[in-house]
Amino acid sequence: MLTDFTHAKSPRTAQADVCIIGAGAAGITLARGLTGQGLRILLLESGGLDYSPETAALGVGDNIGSAYYPLEDSRLRFFGGTTNIWGGRCVPLDDIDFQARDWVAHSGWPIKASELADGYRAAHEDLEVAMPTGSRDSDAESEQPWGAAALSMDANRFMSRCWRFDRQRERFHAKHTQDVLKASDIETLINATAVRIQANPQRSGIEHVLVRNAGGRIAKITANAYVLACGGIENARLLLASNDVEPHGIGNRHDQVGRFFMEHPHGRLGRIQTREPYRLWDAFRMRFPTGGVPVAPVLLPTPGLQRERGILNTALTFKWQRNPAAGVPRARRIYQELKTELAPGRGNRRLWHAYRGLRFAYARSLRPLVTRGLMRLQEFQLSVMIRAEQAPNPASRVVLSSTRDEFGCPRANLDWRLGEQDKHTLRELARALNDELVRLDLGVVEPSPWLEETGLDWPVDGTVGNHPIGGYHHAGTTRMSADPADGVVDRNCAVHGYPNLQVLGSSVFPTAGWANPTLTILALAHRLKVHLLSRRTDLPRHKIE
Repeated sequence: MLTDFTHAKSPRTAQADVCIIGAGAAGITLARGLTGQGLRILLLESGGLDYSPETAALGVGDNIGSAYYPLEDSRLRFFGGTTNIWGGRCVPLDDIDFQARDWVAHSGWPIKASELADGYRAAHEDLEVAMPTGSRDSDAESEQPWGAAALSMDANRFMSRCWRFDRQRERFHAKHTQDVLKASDIETLINATAVRIQANPQRSGIEHVLVRNAGGRIAKITANAYVLACGGIENARLLLASNDVEPHGIGNRHDQVGRFFMEHPHGRLGRIQTREPYRLWDAFRMRFPTGGVPVAPVLLPTPGLQRERGILNTALTFKWQRNPAAGVPRARRIYQELKTELAPGRGNRRLWHAYRGLRFAYARSLRPLVTRGLMRLQEFQLSVMIRAEQAPNPASRVVLSSTRDEFGCPRANLDWRLGEQDKHTLRELARALNDELVRLDLGVVEPSPWLEETGLDWPVDGTVGNHPIGGYHHAGTTRMSADPADGVVDRNCAVHGYPNLQVLGSSVFPTAGWANPTLTILALAHRLKVHLLSRRTDLPRHKIE
C-alpha cells in the first residue's frame, strides 16, 4: 500500500511490527523478504517516487577533507535510492575481506564469509545474475582463459575475478517494485523524512521515530523493530543527530558513529610499455557470454601477495586510451559536464541509460576491432587503472555541520581522508606487476609520478574515467563489531545496547574490499530478514500516530 505523507490524514493510526527507514536497495529488499510472514511493515522514504530537487537539497553538506563529489549528488533521495543511477556491477566480497589481517589495522568482520553464503545466493537471484562457478579464469562462452590465466601469470602473485552486470535498468525504482508498493502488509510512506530516532530514558531501546514532511506535518511512529537503511552518510547523521537522551548520539558511547568512512578510490597506477598491448588489453576486456550476463575481469593481488607486501585488496584494470597529457577527450568532457549539470530526473536518467546502452553495444561488437586499430597510433597508451580498497581509518568520518536543513536538523559534512597504507598499496602493486610482466617478457610498468610525491591525497584526474574520484560507495560509518568499543552494530546489525534498532547497508562494513557494495548490501538484507523472522514472536504490533 502506497501512502503519500504530503496528503495523509492526521492524526494517522495504523499497525506496524517493523519500521524500515529508507527505501533504497537495502530497505526494499528487506521489506520484500518480510512480506507474507504475518507482519505489518512500514517502509519510510524521504523522497517521492522520483527525483525532486527540493528533497535532494536535504542531502547538501560540505566536503571538509579530501576532494569528493557534491554530497547531494552521491546519494539520491527518492524511491530506489542511488541504485537508480547504478551501473549494475555485481561481485561478492572476497574471503580475505572478512578476515582480521594483521597488516591492516581495524580489519576483520565479526561474521565469516560463509555466514553470507545464503544471502549472496538470494542476492544473485534478486538481480538475475548467475552465481560465479569455480575459480578458474575462463570465458563462459568459449572456455578460453581470460584475465591472469590468459597471460600465464604466477597464480601465487596475481589472480582474477570479474564483475557481472545487472542489465535491468533502475531495478529498485517504483516501476519495477510494484509487488512492494501493492503488498497489503507493507505500507510505503513517501515524502516522509525521519528527523529523529527517539531513545527511551533508560538508553536501552527506541521508543519512536519522528517523521516530517515539507508541509510541516509531523508523525510519531512506533514499532517493535526499527531498521535504519539510509546509506553510509545518512545513517550516521541520523544517529548522531538523535542526541537528546544520548548526548553524543545513539550508538555513539564509544565515539564510533560516523568514523571509518571508506570509498573505493579510483586513479591511474601508471602505463605499460609493451610490444603486445592488445594481448594484455584483450585478457581483461568485457565479455558477453551466450545466454548470460556481461562479465568484466579484473586483476587482483593474491592473499599471499597482500600479506607479503602489507597491501590492501585492490583491483587493476587495463585501458587503451589517449595519453592523459592530452586531457579529457571532447566527447567524455561533454558527457562529464552534462552529468554534473543535469539533475537526475527521469528524462536525464533516460539519457544516461541510453549512453550506457550504447557503450555496452560498442563493447560487444566494435571495441576489439577499434582498439586494435587505435594501437597503431602513437598518442595512445595502455594504462593501468585502480579501484582500490581503502584502509579503515578512524579519522575519515562523517560529522554534523553547524548548519541545518529545512527541518532544523544538522546537516552532514564529510571529512574523507586517505592514509599512508592506501598509497603504499599502489606503489607495491606497481612494483609487483612490473616484476611479473618482466618475468613474462610482456613489458614494463611506468608508475604514475604522483605515487612518489609527498602527501596522502590522490589527484582528481578526469582522464581516468567517468567516475574519477570513487564509485559513490559510502561504507564503514556504523561498522559491525563484536566489541561495542570497536564499532556501532553487532553481528546481527543491531546497535550495541539497542536491541530493537538495526542498521542495514554498507555503513556496517568494517572493511570494503575492492568489490562494489550493492550485492553485499542485498546479502546482508536477506540475512537480517532471517534474523528478524526468528524473532517474530517478540514483535507485538504497535500504533503509528
